[in-house]
Amino acid sequence: MADVTLRQLELFAALPDHDTLSAAAVSLHISESALSQAITSLEKTVGEQLCVRRKARGLALTPAGQHFAVQARRILADTRELVLDARRGDELRGPVKLGCFASFATSIVPALLDGFPRRHPGVDLEITVGTNDDLLPALDSGRLDVAIMYDMFLPVGYSRREIYATELQAHLHPDHPLASRDAVDLADLADEPLIHYEASPSTVNTVQAFAARGLAPTIAARVPQIILVEALVGRGVGYGLLMSRPNVQPASVEGLPVAVRPLDPPATRTHVVAIWPEDMALTPRAAALLDYAVEKLGSYGRPEAHDGASPARAAGPPAAGEPAPPPEGAPPLL
Repeated sequence: MADVTLRQLELFAALPDHDTLSAAAVSLHISESALSQAITSLEKTVGEQLCVRRKARGLALTPAGQHFAVQARRILADTRELVLDARRGDELRGPVKLGCFASFATSIVPALLDGFPRRHPGVDLEITVGTNDDLLPALDSGRLDVAIMYDMFLPVGYSRREIYATELQAHLHPDHPLASRDAVDLADLADEPLIHYEASPSTVNTVQAFAARGLAPTIAARVPQIILVEALVGRGVGYGLLMSRPNVQPASVEGLPVAVRPLDPPATRTHVVAIWPEDMALTPRAAALLDYAVEKLGSYGRPEAHDGASPARAAGPPAAGEPAPPPEGAPPLL
């Protein structure tokens, strides 16, 4: 059987990112005819039709072609890693392609980029932000090394490492009657206008939190960004339900205060985790990045971080008998 070359694998691995052969050829800096010939030669070698090329319908991979493209990307990644291993000696060098769930990207990416490059200057971080629907296919196709996301509704087939603990919290206007409480019951929120954050898996998580109590939310608006949830809460349009995040100030983008309260009884309690395909080994660079993430973020959300006390209040008026809030500029415990 004729050998398959790395160049053939490189060309074919690029096809899933394009709708037409001509677009793929442009990105690969070769002619369309040369790319077509390379694919035909590859199909003859493997004895399978890997893609369907129709001018009117564009380019489509067959099931065998989809599997082949995933495996080709993994072989290419392993080859790059082998070369880097030979070159780097004791110093980590090369890229880490990190995916991060959109709702907490602004809370953790700055902490990673602030210190990790100084510790490992030879590592280049490439960040992709998205939802589960964006990040899982990117992991499966080899376009990401690892992704940080909620440990909720994830399919099987992924290795996991916990980064920090998180739980569902109520975000209220400081003048809302419930903001005077230390904790809020979902039953008291069911008839209040909810600013619903809609992004997988948060959409399903919120609905299921109510359903588990035999309740249903009253949705006033559906928005795709947390920053919009906070902005509308800050203006008193409604309340939000968001997972707790590190390094967050209790205020909207307009600088309006937001009161953050835990739920009692608690609703969703889970972890933010790093995941990668279980049949793929983490590169030393990706493993070092996760070590750093746990070092900087791992204590967040642990009970011992609050000396066993209930979650701290943030913003809003103090309850009866409660001491005054800390001075302005003191970091909130969210």
